[in-house]
Parts: sequence; C-alpha cells; structure tokens
Amino acid sequence: MSGLEYAFWGIFFLLIFAYAGYPLVAFLLSMAGRKHNTTEPHEWPALTMIISAYNEAEVIAEKLDNTLQLDYPPDKFNVVVISDASDDETDAIVQNHPDERVRLIRIEGRRGKTHGISQVAPTLDSEIIVFSDANAMYRPDALRRLVRHFSRDNVGYVVGNAQYYQENQSHAGEHESTYWDMEVRLKEWESRIGSVVGGDGAIYAIRRHLFQKLEDDDINDFVNPLHIILQGYRGVFEPTAICYEHTADSYEKEIGRKRRIVNRSWRGLMKNKAVLNPFRTGIHAFQVASHKLLRWLGGVMLLLLLVLNAFLWPVHDVYKVIMGLQVLFYLLAALGGLLIKKNGRAPFLFSTPYFFVAVNLASILGIADNYMGRKYTTWQTVREV
Repeated sequence: MSGLEYAFWGIFFLLIFAYAGYPLVAFLLSMAGRKHNTTEPHEWPALTMIISAYNEAEVIAEKLDNTLQLDYPPDKFNVVVISDASDDETDAIVQNHPDERVRLIRIEGRRGKTHGISQVAPTLDSEIIVFSDANAMYRPDALRRLVRHFSRDNVGYVVGNAQYYQENQSHAGEHESTYWDMEVRLKEWESRIGSVVGGDGAIYAIRRHLFQKLEDDDINDFVNPLHIILQGYRGVFEPTAICYEHTADSYEKEIGRKRRIVNRSWRGLMKNKAVLNPFRTGIHAFQVASHKLLRWLGGVMLLLLLVLNAFLWPVHDVYKVIMGLQVLFYLLAALGGLLIKKNGRAPFLFSTPYFFVAVNLASILGIADNYMGRKYTTWQTVREV
C-alpha cells in the first residue's frame, strides 16, 4: 500500500473507533469492572449548591423552590445564586426569597459563568459543592444519591444524570436527546472502569478542597474534573441522581452551543495535557482521548477522508465504492438541511446525516476559533443562544 492508502485507512478506522469502537470497548471493559456498592453516610456532610444565573427571572423562583424541597438535611444545606450581571428581575427574586439559606452573589461586568464560580467556590466552607443551572430541576433524592459516593475517599467528583424534557421537544431536541441517551450509557461504563469523563454543569458535585481556580475562558464542568483527576482522585457517574432541562429549540442554537463547548473544552484540555499521560492518570488518559479528543477531531478526519478518497479514486474499486457512499451521505445531509430550513424538520433518513455533519462542522469551527484567538467566556441557556 502507498502512504496515501495507509493514511486513508488509518483515518477511516479512527473514525469508526471514535463513534463505535470506543463505546464497544468501554462496554466490554465495564462488564469486567467492579461495581461499587455505595451506602449512605451516618452523617451527611455540609453542602452548598451553586446556581449560575444570567437573566433567569423566568425560572429562578421555580428553581429555588425545587432546590429547597430536596431531600437533604436542611441544617447542612445552603444555596448560593451567582448572578452574572443579570439585568432582569433575577436578583430581586433571589433577594426576596424568604428562606435564609438562600444567598445572592452578584458579579458585575458580565464576566461569565466560570469567572463567577472561581470567585465564589474558594470562599465556601462546606465540605461538598454541587454545581447547577437555573433551568435544571432535580428529583427529590438527587442530592443524596450524589453525595453518598463521597463516603469513598478516592472519589473527588460525582456527576448526575441530566435528562431532557420530552414534551413539546423540538426536532433538533429529539436528535440531541437520542445522542444524549447514548452518552449516558457511555458515562456509566466509563465510571465502572475508571472515571467518567467530564462533569455536567446542570448536576455535578465535588469535594470543595479539590477546587482549583479556573480561567474565565475555561469550561468549568470539563476543566474542573480534569484538575481533580490530576490530583489523584476519580470521578463517578450516578445515573439515579436525575435532573431535567430543556434541549435547544433549533438546530442553529444547538450547533452554536456545540461550537462554543468544543472551543473551550479543546483549550482546557491543551492547558491540562498531563491528563493524557497514562503513566499519571492510568486508563483515564485513554478515556479522555477516545471520548473527547477523537470526537472533536471527527470533522477534521471526515474532511481528510474525503480528500484522500478523491486522490485514491483510480487505485481500486473499493475506493470508488467508499467515495460513492460518502457522496450519498453528504447529499442526504444537504437535503436534510434544506428540508429543515423549509419545514423545521426532516425524515430520519435526511435529518440524521445533517445532524452528524453539522455537529462535526461545529467541532471544526470550535477548534479553528481557538487558534484564531476567539474565546467564549459568557454563558447562556439554550433558550437564549
């Protein structure tokens, strides 16, 4: 084989591994992994929930009511709402809340979610911090199910299971929800064989003393867990600690969100490259590289595959067949985009290729933004993007 052929097949199998091979490997390894039986502690640790908010007047009252009704000892539980220079009624609603356990901290200047968390988290004195968003509504037992894992000394962070509301879900939301269901299974398998990769800004908990200051352009729920892993602790996924939130109501919002996530996550990983060293982080290095790095590079690999395929067209019939399949796939994606633009939705045969291509394009743009010096620091919910 020529060098071009080696490159083609190398990229081809990396793509297959990223989207199918790694989930299969994680599943098989998890079958041999040890499932820990976690029991509730005799005494629950003090806990502070940090709720990040920017112009959340529409939902903040409901969020506070939901939070204060959670099944956790009231004398061990406080709530801090970080308002990122909100200019609606968010601050007034929080300040006027009758429960004395609720406190508002306003950050001026619209500095972003991560900046607010970095300012507030080191000042807290509770043993556990739970991070949440204003639109994430928890099941009553969610906090207990998260916190019980800290009875094991080697657990540094615990990630809950953020689910999407099914009623009135947009077409884009349906695709994101399907994708997320697969991600939840992968998180479970990762948790059994090493550590779950990353947190979830809607619902994850850490030991407060493990928090390290973040830069404003860091994505907190990815970089913060990396810091904890590098301190020698592991991360656990708890599928029964459930909260609910809404998906984006359009493909444009969802793709824009993914572009920003990849941009910030890529930069965060590059600043913490030591996590990719298996001699330091063990199997978690393999997990991060497979689950995140290869996925982010998926769009780049798809482009390279198409270009290499064009050069290899005359070499063998197999390359003609693969090129034909690629062209067909991208035609279906293009038709899907046109149908969605016209009707707001498209049949599965067209919408799935479109969603896949759009997500990978968002990854390319997110990485490109990083090297062009574009940074995202402010944070919005999918309702506002």
